[in-house]
Amino acid sequence: MREFHRSNAIQARLHDLVPGGAHTYARGSDQYPEFMTPILVRGDGARVWDADGNAYIEYGMGLRSVTLGHGYAPVVEAVTAAIAGGVNFSRPTELELAAAEDFLALVPGADMVKFAKNGSDATTAAVRLARAVTGRETVAVCAQPFFSVDDWFIGTTEMNAGIPPTATVRFPYNDPEALAAVLDSGTIACVVMEAATALAEPEPGYLTTVRELCDRAGTLLVFDEMITGFRWSTGGAQQVYGVTPDLSCWGKAMGNGFPISALAGRREFMELGGLRAERDRVFLLSTTHGPETASLAAFRAVVAAYAETDPIGRMEHAGRRLADGVNKIAAELGIGDRLEVVGRPSCLIFLTRDQRGRPSQPYRTLFLQELLERGVLGQSFVTSAAHTDAEIDETLAACRPAAETYCRALESGTVEGLLRGRPVAPALRRHAAPRALRREA
Repeated sequence: MREFHRSNAIQARLHDLVPGGAHTYARGSDQYPEFMTPILVRGDGARVWDADGNAYIEYGMGLRSVTLGHGYAPVVEAVTAAIAGGVNFSRPTELELAAAEDFLALVPGADMVKFAKNGSDATTAAVRLARAVTGRETVAVCAQPFFSVDDWFIGTTEMNAGIPPTATVRFPYNDPEALAAVLDSGTIACVVMEAATALAEPEPGYLTTVRELCDRAGTLLVFDEMITGFRWSTGGAQQVYGVTPDLSCWGKAMGNGFPISALAGRREFMELGGLRAERDRVFLLSTTHGPETASLAAFRAVVAAYAETDPIGRMEHAGRRLADGVNKIAAELGIGDRLEVVGRPSCLIFLTRDQRGRPSQPYRTLFLQELLERGVLGQSFVTSAAHTDAEIDETLAACRPAAETYCRALESGTVEGLLRGRPVAPALRRHAAPRALRREA
């Protein structure tokens, strides 16, 4: 068995100093098997190492923000050169113009762009702008996992303590009639949605209908491209599906892990945050660190890498091999309907079900536990361009015994005796239970 003594000690200390023990809820210790929460110290390509010296093949890759691999040399070199000349100034830099030109050359239908640091900056700016444009308050969000840490979205989740009632309504994906009913109220400032997700492709004509419904209602259409941008294509889902939103929000893979996001959109709307507006100005985005040189240089290096190589092709190749391999193992064990890898090849997840076919956190935790013991780290099977055939082969070699343990649990009808510690729990939940920690005296 692997040892996690140093990682566990650091994790315990983090809980003393950082609420939740991590700066992102999705990275919390409650998202991993108890007492098996590696604290990472470095990464290279598709591999990472923890404080105890354990090595892993990593999936998820910085919550999908790393597509070229950890420590990708051209990005590191570009950032190193940029920061040697200073990081943050009291006036714009020429780098800001170059980065804006690079971005707008990639994104169809966008006339202007403004950079920030995280995805919530961009989505909340889009909501603010849509409200100013339409004079309406209500936001219609698609029933998809996550859009922002800000009140307008978090107020709709289970973790809504301290948030006043929000003017946000939800609508289901791939259901144009439901969206039409929401828009018929005449109160919707904008529709915020992912054009596609790992598990859901738009049905034929759906996104075109969404575009038409928004136009008819005088509502702005906002695409969240945080995940789809630089994973579906460099131009995002809007390029793949041929539907142009009024505004789009970007982040994650833009900087190969460096903190950068963007709000892009039509000039007539974006100008309301500038100095050429003929009506009341909108406080669009204004961040001290939005234009710092490190992340803009990283972004430009990412753009160059996508132009010169084929990261998406490599991610999809790795993903197809991995999904096919794991699903074949599960089928051979007779549990293909209980343990399954699904999704777009560049954005895979694994589904874990109990003996009755129900989604199961205990069985998910058991699979995570067995993978960790064999050097595979990840809440998903999201790949990067750094995942070579060798990494996929090693992962499949780890998945077979992990799946065999999973099979034994299904046969016995319980994870007891196989799972060490408590199961993982949803990141956004009302109470710390079932993974609450006892406060030390």
